Amino acid sequence: QVQLVESGGGLVQPGGSLRLSCAVSGPMFTFYAMGWYRQAPGKERELVATITVGSSTDYADSVKGRFTISRENAKKTVYLQMKGLKPEDAADYYCNAMSAVFPWGQGTQVTVSS
Repeated sequence: QVQLVESGGGLVQPGGSLRLSCAVSGPMFTFYAMGWYRQAPGKERELVATITVGSSTDYADSVKGRFTISRENAKKTVYLQMKGLKPEDAADYYCNAMSAVFPWGQGTQVTVSS
């Protein structure tokens, strides 16, 4: 059973930076493209960044140029470096496979406010 544990969220001022981490348990991590999702209150969960097994990346237009996804297979961890944060980036952030086949973790909350 794969377990996802997100961390690194917090309160940051507009323009600030955060680095999120997602630790993935289980032996199948290296076989899956992974993604970071976010869900703001009252909104649907959206996929904001993806990284393939070969480390090719893609981003939602809303975060392109500000967010960077990466993975470290030896540590079975996916990262999301966020810079230039805006109030509209505030949400609960989750990682999962691109196909979202794993049970969702608890997420990590990002608050952007002055």
